[in-house]
Amino acid sequence: MKRIYIAGCGGMLGEAFYRQFRDDYEVKCTDIDVNDDWLVHLDFRDLDAYRSDVADFRPDYLFHLGAYTDLEYCELHPDDTYLTNTLAVENAVHISNRLGIPLLYISTAGIFDGKKEHYDDWDLPNPLGHYARSKYAGELFIGESSPVHLICRAGWMMGGGPRKDKKFVQKIMKQIRAGARELNIVSDKLGTPTYTHDFARNTRLLLEKELWGLYNMVCEGLTSRLDVTREMLNLLGLADRIRINEVSSDFFKNEYFAERPECERLVNRKLRLRGLDTMRDWRITLREYLESEYGDYL
Repeated sequence: MKRIYIAGCGGMLGEAFYRQFRDDYEVKCTDIDVNDDWLVHLDFRDLDAYRSDVADFRPDYLFHLGAYTDLEYCELHPDDTYLTNTLAVENAVHISNRLGIPLLYISTAGIFDGKKEHYDDWDLPNPLGHYARSKYAGELFIGESSPVHLICRAGWMMGGGPRKDKKFVQKIMKQIRAGARELNIVSDKLGTPTYTHDFARNTRLLLEKELWGLYNMVCEGLTSRLDVTREMLNLLGLADRIRINEVSSDFFKNEYFAERPECERLVNRKLRLRGLDTMRDWRITLREYLESEYGDYL
């Protein structure tokens, strides 16, 4: 078995990668938050500890997954953001280069400024805030310094269920579970959902074909926060019981004060041209996600 060291594996995406690779690879999964019995503690911001732990495992690949993704936290704590989202990525590059192994890095649709209707793999990013800037800086350093790498850009992430999902789907489900009969949903945010399990599977396809480089990797279909919420209520059979109030982003400006692009829609042009786009339609994956992780939640 080949070996994979997965750093920052304790979140929603890490769980999908663990499930995708655990049967056919020997994996070591680490995180600063040990929330599962298959995780071991490691803070990848500590270069010496990170380097030593990876070297001791002798992996064939290094996956660097973890990052701060709370935009408000990143705006309030820029130094911690760059230490975690940028310098830790540089750590991963130094380690993978020393060992001569490929590096996987996860980037985001949030690195674009939102002025276009959608973005392909070759559009030039223009990050708006510290989170986006820190993630794009990771892309740039890897592109310049890592000879063998995969950079995969995700959109609006879905996965992990109530225990690990800190994103939009869980926030809506939490409101519904609490008895909400009205939901205030922004009508001015556009994007592309990304199901963690599809993402992990498509990443594995690229890895095993050794087609290194940068790829957009989102589910099929351009959508909005509003459309995602409507589809959720339809799937849950609650469309007639819960009212959606369409609001602008200004409605949440006190809670979500970090600048966000109006449009984060990605298209998987490069994957499609290579005939390797296995990402399913977001509606199909949303249904699967709700049925598999939220069957008894409500």
